[in-house]
Amino acid sequence: MTKHLPITVAEFEPLAEAAVEPAAWGYYAGGAGDERSIADSRAAWDRLRLRPRVLVDVENLDLSTTAFGTPLPHPIIVSPTASHDLAHPEAEVATARGAAAAGALMTLSTIASRTMEDVAAGAPGAPRWFQLYPPADREAARALVDRAVAAGYGAIAVTVDLPLPGNRERDARSGFSVSLGAHLPPDQPSDPTTGLVIMPTMTWDDLDWLRSICPIPLLAKGVLRADDAVRAVDAGCDGIWVSNHGGRQLDTAIAGADALPQIAGAVGDRAFLVVDGGVRRGIDVLKGLALGADLVAVGRPAIWGLAADGSSGVQRVLEILRDELRLAMALAGCPTLAEVTPDLIV
Repeated sequence: MTKHLPITVAEFEPLAEAAVEPAAWGYYAGGAGDERSIADSRAAWDRLRLRPRVLVDVENLDLSTTAFGTPLPHPIIVSPTASHDLAHPEAEVATARGAAAAGALMTLSTIASRTMEDVAAGAPGAPRWFQLYPPADREAARALVDRAVAAGYGAIAVTVDLPLPGNRERDARSGFSVSLGAHLPPDQPSDPTTGLVIMPTMTWDDLDWLRSICPIPLLAKGVLRADDAVRAVDAGCDGIWVSNHGGRQLDTAIAGADALPQIAGAVGDRAFLVVDGGVRRGIDVLKGLALGADLVAVGRPAIWGLAADGSSGVQRVLEILRDELRLAMALAGCPTLAEVTPDLIV
């Protein structure tokens, strides 16, 4: 009998759940409080309707774009997520290989289970960014930035929405705690109940300092307000990553899809924009681009692919999204990303 291969991203989720230990699955799948932000992030894309163009020559479609000068074959990237070793023995190295095979830029988490150098070596030449949780010790933070630059990471995405860990009740019930990973100092504080890393509260002064020592593009990740986006760009950030942290921080915080239009209106001509949260279809990617994003990122789906089938699963998830985006562009009358404009959204 021919093995059934998933044809949608959603089909990977039950395969992944079956392959991962229950407590670890709760960590990956769960969010804060009643998990309303998780549900709303998915629903936000579905609420949007498209107004397609007709009689456009779409025989030759071009999904290519660039990120800070790096050419990319399509605008779908991998969000940073922690502890890929819970999903697969090869962890982030397998994720990096799968992303590279699909032509997708990967963002590596500070709380990764493999070092940034090992991940870079696992997918040499592939585009990659590093997500930074700055340690309290500024010299330790500087060392992480310097290592990322030396290992060929093209940008730093500093997470700005985690002054304290969110109320993650699935982890509290299961007693699950995540490792500090391969990059944080072993004495980095963690919550004795949840095991979650306690990061120092970051301020605008800290962002100014980080900008001063970071020699590569810097994105502020976790922004949902236009005024915060303006202030971050004024502080020297090259990009804004619109995100509610996978619904894992402040429950009922608005979805990235809902926050994006105002942020794009405020800083879209001054900053590179990324959006994530609830993306499960290539049509979602099309909508994110139409709302003003330059790139659209996926987190949990990459983990699903990794858990289900290692690097090949990651590759397949990203290729499904890419192929769905290509078809959606054709049906919407958009032969290139330049034609994916706000007037497509009702």
